[in-house]
Amino acid sequence: MTKIDTQEKLRAIYGEPLGLAVSKCLPALDPHCKHFISLAPFAVISSSDTNGNADVSPRGDGPGFIKVVDDKTLVMPDRPGNNRVDTLSNIVDNPKVGMLFFVPGVNETLRINGVAEVSTDPGLLGLFADTPKAPITAIKITVEEAFLHCAKALMRSKLWDPETRIERKTLPTLGKMIKDQTASDIPESTQEEVDKYFAQSIAERG
Repeated sequence: MTKIDTQEKLRAIYGEPLGLAVSKCLPALDPHCKHFISLAPFAVISSSDTNGNADVSPRGDGPGFIKVVDDKTLVMPDRPGNNRVDTLSNIVDNPKVGMLFFVPGVNETLRINGVAEVSTDPGLLGLFADTPKAPITAIKITVEEAFLHCAKALMRSKLWDPETRIERKTLPTLGKMIKDQTASDIPESTQEEVDKYFAQSIAERG
């Protein structure tokens, strides 16, 4: 039987985690974590509903767009979008979330696990008064675990290496792919038109 369906079978293959892998896990943000977040213009947040259906969502803005309030608290803006609100809906039902922070050019990442809530608290929304457009809601995350992840994954992928970048025309435009997937009659646009549309949407709506 090849399916690994118990913790005992899993540990029989991998053994116990190495000491540093355990000890590096912090219960709160230290100065290095805070500095990393202040430099990060991109993060992903994972969530799941009460049935365990999982989702992961990319989030991005200027460096430090996710605010550090204190050692245990982060606040992330939720900008206008297509109103699917998958992450927000999941948080309402199941507040457990995980986050991964990226800094361009840095192969290490920062992982955070915690408990989130969706809020319209003016004090939290006011943290983003320095941005052109105010968020609709804020996602407040109470940190339970924080730890730096080693560089191997990004080194293997060569994510930041300019020589590994593909030509955008290797893929069809977003509109073309969605049109094929949904059999909709939306008009096709060039990549330049698509980029211009989203840039204008960011400028107008945040």
